[in-house]
This record gives sequence, C-alpha cells and structure tokens, in this order.
Amino acid sequence: MKYRVSHIIRVDYARPIRMAHFNLRLWPIMWPGQTVHDYELVIEPRPSLRQELPGPYPLNLTRIEIARPIRTLEIRSTFVATVDDAQLDLAGEELSIAQVARAALGSTDLTERSPVHYLYPSPLLPEVAEIVEWAAPHLDAAQPCIATALALSQQMRRDFKYDQDATEADTPVSEAFAIRRGVCQDFAHILIVALRSVGLPASYMSGYLRTYPPPGQPRLVGADAMHAWVGVWAGPQRGWIGVDPTNGVLASADHLVVAMGRDYADISPIDGIFVGGRSQKTFNSVDVSPFDTAAVEG
Repeated sequence: MKYRVSHIIRVDYARPIRMAHFNLRLWPIMWPGQTVHDYELVIEPRPSLRQELPGPYPLNLTRIEIARPIRTLEIRSTFVATVDDAQLDLAGEELSIAQVARAALGSTDLTERSPVHYLYPSPLLPEVAEIVEWAAPHLDAAQPCIATALALSQQMRRDFKYDQDATEADTPVSEAFAIRRGVCQDFAHILIVALRSVGLPASYMSGYLRTYPPPGQPRLVGADAMHAWVGVWAGPQRGWIGVDPTNGVLASADHLVVAMGRDYADISPIDGIFVGGRSQKTFNSVDVSPFDTAAVEG
C-alpha cells in the first residue's frame, strides 16, 4: 500500500517568543516492510539553525534554533510511504513469554533496536503495582508471546474508553489506568508497563494511521493525529511486532512507523525551550491517504 502523508503543526503564542530551541521527530525511520520517499520538512519562519541528527533510539532528530521574535511557528512534514501488506501469521511456531524474556536477558546486542533497552522502567513508565496486578492473570509465562500480548490489548479495547478529554500529554500512567480512560498514548503506556512486568521488551511506537479505511472496514481510532502503539520484541527470529491497544489489533499496512523509543518522552513530535510567550495554542492536522485516492482527489 502506498500513502501520501501530510502533518501540519501550528503553534500560536500569546506573546512573541525569542531564543527558541526545538527538537522535531517527524522524519520516519527505516522500518521492515516500509519505505519512505520524497520527504520534505518546511518550517516557517525559517530557523537560523537547523541540524539533522541521529537519535539515541530509532528516530530521526531535527534540531532547530530561532534567534528572532516570533508569534507563530508552523511546521509542515510531508512524504510518500510504501508499506508491505503482508500479515503476521500467528498460527506458526511462536516463542513463549518465558522464552522471549530469557532471550532478551541474554542478548548482547547494544544497537538502538536491541531488546535490552526496552526491558526496564523508563522516565515516564515506572513500575505500577496496580497495572502489574491487573495484567498478571492475562500474561501466563508459558503462553505464546505475541498472541498473548494481542489478547491483552483486546481486553484493553473492551475495558478502557477512548476519551480525548480525560487526560493530558503529561498525565501519569497510573492515573490513566485508574480512570480506565485516555488516548492512544495512555493505552500504549499501560500496555508497555504490563508487558515489561513479565520480562517482555516493549517499546513505544509513534506514527500514523490510514485516515480513510478500505471499503467495508471500520475506521481505526486515532487516525486524526499522530498515533501510538506498542512494539513487542518476539525473539531474535521475529524481532519487533506492533500491537495496537487502542484498536485491539496487530500493526498492519494501515500503520506507518515514524519513531521508536522507551516512552512518549523519547519520541514526542516536538519539544524544546523558548523565552517569553507565556501561553500557546497548538493546532495539528494529519492526513494519511492512499496514494491513488489522493492523486484522483487532488
């Protein structure tokens, strides 16, 4: 499947800001089954300094500096992506949770995609006793890794409510779990804590969902903004597999990967510091359209 992707971020400040430094994580990484073409990142006003840097995890970092006062910052990220339509076969032989946990602990790989980076609590994701207790009956160590993680995500789909007004970007994972409400970021965080509690490497995946579903299929929740799901390391042979707890499905050709990190703090699309401004309003617009449809409509 081929897509045209457009993501616009506009930030309006109540008062002019100056001496601003921002980190952008919008350029999609290389990922198995996914290729990216014609990437373009336009920033207005034009920054006085722009650097493209590798990230500490699988992500592409753009660092910008703005040295003059501004009231508005607009970022436009566009690209074309081709995603493999192949589906994961869960009927084949699969390692158990215990086998994957042992393999991860024994890994000597220290590259950015190594499972060892995603085994333990991270800045936004401490161990939460309530989540561990809730997840324990669903995560039998003898059961197959991915099938069990998928089943737990489907349980979340039934028990948790998608509610854009329930949480903020900085809501602790424990609070989102307690109210059983939130958005894709919250659900990904909760599932990561649960999986790490039994020794499974679990990462935070950031990307996009197809905006318009194929005929006869439901529209996936989270398609109007950047989406988040969970990467589960299923052993050295299968590697990283995406599990989407917001929709209770495996990541598929409808999911476009931008970045992978330990939690949201590692891969947020924009963060930084600035002087002045006080308050701000942020507007996001995301469109992920099948390439042929976009060509006809455009």
